[in-house]
Amino acid sequence: MRIALTILIGIHGIIHLFGFFKAFGISEFNAISQPISKTYGIFWFLAFLLFAITIILILIHSDYWWFSGFLAVIISQVLIFNYWSDSKFGTVANIIILLASIIGYSSFNFKHKIKGERISLFENSHLKNQEIVTEKALLDLPPVVKKWLANSGIIGENLISNVHLVQELQLKLKPEQASWNNGTAEQYFTIQPPAFNWNINTEMNSILSVVGRDKFEDGKGEMIIKLLSLIPVANAKNDEKVNQATLQRYLAEIVWFPSASLSQYIEWETIDDYSARAIMEYKGTKGSGDFHFDKDGNFEKFVAMRYKDSNAIKPTEWTVIATRTEERNGIKIPIECEASWELENGKWTWLKLKITDIQYNVKVMPVANTIYKK
Repeated sequence: MRIALTILIGIHGIIHLFGFFKAFGISEFNAISQPISKTYGIFWFLAFLLFAITIILILIHSDYWWFSGFLAVIISQVLIFNYWSDSKFGTVANIIILLASIIGYSSFNFKHKIKGERISLFENSHLKNQEIVTEKALLDLPPVVKKWLANSGIIGENLISNVHLVQELQLKLKPEQASWNNGTAEQYFTIQPPAFNWNINTEMNSILSVVGRDKFEDGKGEMIIKLLSLIPVANAKNDEKVNQATLQRYLAEIVWFPSASLSQYIEWETIDDYSARAIMEYKGTKGSGDFHFDKDGNFEKFVAMRYKDSNAIKPTEWTVIATRTEERNGIKIPIECEASWELENGKWTWLKLKITDIQYNVKVMPVANTIYKK
């Protein structure tokens, strides 16, 4: 799509350059039978120049290409109206470029919104890098949780205050979907207060771009999905079910930063020798989930009764399974996981993820933009 758009803009721009050549007698341009004044010739050249700048900005993956594209289309269409009988078919190209520019602006605006949210998230977090996790801090936890935390390697390390991670994803957007959609995601967590901001970029039917953003902040959840960064597909917020679902997601994902299990907002209950229940409550939102471990204290799975969306009548069993565990930055964490819903007609594994990068206690908010691969 990007290559096709670049070719279209290139051809369309070159045509405008010939309008400039005709105005200054450099070359004949028989496609336009009417004479072109030098004043209009300058505008033909300006349109060409703006289209050329647009191509360059697209090629260097600039977020601002839509602006020059929009200006070029305006000038081009004014010229077409003045030479309508000969150049009216150029309107088709301008409409295509205009639509692409609108989508480009929507993508820019969506990213700008998320960046602002993340800056606010980090500004409101409290770094406590000097606090060390001690064995004493684990005394009141269930034995299996103690074993997990000791096995993960957090004892003697700094408490984790914030997290930045990047993921590669495979998704099935519907239970009946046969093939996987590939995507990338970027996520930021803070532990004090508990919050996250996650966004994704994937494609529908390998053609249409789909972006989404989930967040949990101030005890409330919000989920947004947009087609082409423009058309809302889902927008759930100010809903108790969404609040609880996003809190439970946060709870499941503390396996990537285990010292968060010591949070004042989380209580632990023993289930058996290999599992424990975590109950989290923050600013009026409450949820729970069961953590399961192997005999060595490695995380195996998280299970919770969770609402699929704001329209769900009752919660559904949601499971996150660790499929690969490795050490990252001195801490043993699951770097590959699968998430599933237990539906009435069977299990729907809708997500497979792989953590490709994870950073702890970052002092400056990273700006990776990894999810917006061009």
